[in-house]
Amino acid sequence: MSATLLAVVAAIIILLLVVSSGYLLRRKPTHLNTEYFQRKWQEAQTLCSSEATWPLAVINADKLLDEALKKSKYKGKTMGERLMAAQHEIKHNDEVWFGHKLRNKLVHEDLKKLRKKQVMDALIGFRGALKDLGALR
Repeated sequence: MSATLLAVVAAIIILLLVVSSGYLLRRKPTHLNTEYFQRKWQEAQTLCSSEATWPLAVINADKLLDEALKKSKYKGKTMGERLMAAQHEIKHNDEVWFGHKLRNKLVHEDLKKLRKKQVMDALIGFRGALKDLGALR
């Protein structure tokens, strides 16, 4: 074999290894049970009908997104870490983070007044993320 041919074959092998390793390092998409997530999402939306249950709607939607992240095998000890791991899959990260931070305020702080716009913005963010992950259609 000539040196030129050997160099070309070696370059092709190296190129194939580089391309395939990038492909292999990507997460394989997980197929989520969309019927289950759709049912749980409807339950969270139902809680929006009364101002008294708005906090529960945000908390349940956040919990549902975290469940989808876990089932999609995103790594992290907390939901925040899993959201960071999934940030390239989720189109509207700011909206999702708004919802997650609102949930944290509801759970860890004494948030006196919750506005309807806050609840809607949070749920829109969670819904978008669930769609991006393939949990909702």
